[in-house]
Amino acid sequence: MSTPLRERSLAPDLARGLMLLLIALAHAHMFLAHHTTGFRGYAVDGSALDRIVAGLQVVFVDGRALPMFAALFGYGLARLAERRMRAGVEAPQAKRFVRRRSAWLLAFGFAHALLLFFGDILAAYGLIGLVFTGLLWSRDRTLIHTAWITAAAHVLVVAALGASAEAAGHANASPTLVADPFEAAAMRLAVWSALTTTFYVVSVLPAFALGIWAARRDLLGEPSRHLPLLRRTALWGIAIGAAGGLPLMLVDTQLWHPDSVAAVTMYAVHSVTGLASGFGYAALIAVICTRLAETGPSATRPGRGGGPVANALAACGQRSLTCYLLQSIAFTAIFTPMAGNLGAHLGDAAASGIAVLIWLVTVALAAWMAKAGMRGPFEVLLRRLTYGRS
Repeated sequence: MSTPLRERSLAPDLARGLMLLLIALAHAHMFLAHHTTGFRGYAVDGSALDRIVAGLQVVFVDGRALPMFAALFGYGLARLAERRMRAGVEAPQAKRFVRRRSAWLLAFGFAHALLLFFGDILAAYGLIGLVFTGLLWSRDRTLIHTAWITAAAHVLVVAALGASAEAAGHANASPTLVADPFEAAAMRLAVWSALTTTFYVVSVLPAFALGIWAARRDLLGEPSRHLPLLRRTALWGIAIGAAGGLPLMLVDTQLWHPDSVAAVTMYAVHSVTGLASGFGYAALIAVICTRLAETGPSATRPGRGGGPVANALAACGQRSLTCYLLQSIAFTAIFTPMAGNLGAHLGDAAASGIAVLIWLVTVALAAWMAKAGMRGPFEVLLRRLTYGRS
């Protein structure tokens, strides 16, 4: 059964809603027709405004949204398995349920990549849910060891990808540049399969494992009980992520021209410190939620607090699958050669502005659906496929 709104915690939903803004900003520039890009896909010859926007996003957005999303995925999957167990389901049945849901999530990711966007992240979550289901029932020590080991693997994979980009001269070969729909679909699937089985898996696993660890302590469900830990995580996580992102920002905005070894090193440092940022952002949102619960009009939504803005963002988070896919639909319609083709004419700053507007539209749509008592259509579909008609 799904969790009724009155029993849902505000922090995880609010975090997902805000996280979708970071996802939109991180994805929009990947649809642009730059000939040569930096490590994170921004134009090396953009305008001053483009470089400012790219620099800010390299430090605070790119490689920071994915770990936050992954931690929330692990957190949510752990709570889902816990609810199944509390309902009287035996562990083997609960594991089969998790794997069935993960298999369908993998199928959603395949369809997303085939039809819309090569940078799909749903399939990576589905693959991890299938292969690493046992982590949901593992000891805390196993979760910590998994996080450390996979973080080390993450550095190696990112370094290899960075070296490959250097060798290719950072030429942009994105599938979003291809006009022929069948050729573009084939290229999307090729890039998607490579990313899913390498970069995304090692990027998601550390945060996924620590998200399970956090769920066992209900860090987001009852943040007021864990304020000292959450405040330290927010402060140090965001600070480490920003410090780790600054060197690559200088490289990608053409303010620093190091040799290839140093540049690839900065790329790897940027990527691994993004894990800290992801946790820091989630912790900061949890701290903010404790304040909202104290001051917001909680009488209208017992147990959640907040106000109209917070509740709209939370509604977006409750429908994160639908809102995530709507972003890709909008980007495809606006930017790709087979549709609006604005990707051939716009810079990074304009793309980010469009990303913000699209995110705001999804927030408004989610708020309307919440007021009308409607679930997200893709959440309904995933639920029907997972649970069956019963």
